[in-house]
Amino acid sequence: MRHSLCTIVIGLTVALGASATSALAASEAELVARGQYLVTIGNCTDCHTDGFLLGAPNPDLYLAGADNGFFIPELGVMYPPNLTPDMETGLGSWSAEDIVRALKEGVRPDGSALRPPMPVVNTSVFTDEDALAVATFLKSMAPVSHATQANPVPPEEARGPYMTFVFPEQ
Repeated sequence: MRHSLCTIVIGLTVALGASATSALAASEAELVARGQYLVTIGNCTDCHTDGFLLGAPNPDLYLAGADNGFFIPELGVMYPPNLTPDMETGLGSWSAEDIVRALKEGVRPDGSALRPPMPVVNTSVFTDEDALAVATFLKSMAPVSHATQANPVPPEEARGPYMTFVFPEQ
């Protein structure tokens, strides 16, 4: 009797542990799915996937930065960076909290500000949960090694095509 009670206790412990582990995996999977959804409806691919704005997105460089930039008067040409968790060319060294702060406050881990055309005015209104979902999705992606030009670049030094932002006179 004592042996069977011990077996039941061990069995329940294993079952509860497995249940807790699968619940944790399910909640992370839900965060990843929510983050992917937000990245999709937020059109992050438009800027951060090479070729997207030129009508020929490169699926091998999904969210891995773009070689087509944006010229902003008085700032220069900006190239959308790699958002994959690649350690050398992407967000691999950023924590989920770093990504959340960038989305909500427009600040990189080094304290520098994100520059236009990053729509921080839009991402700053994410709930903490939604910003964490985006960060969880980005951290879950396969790293892609793809370096874009450093920002900002003077127009005469820009490699590849860029679009010009024109702002109305005030």
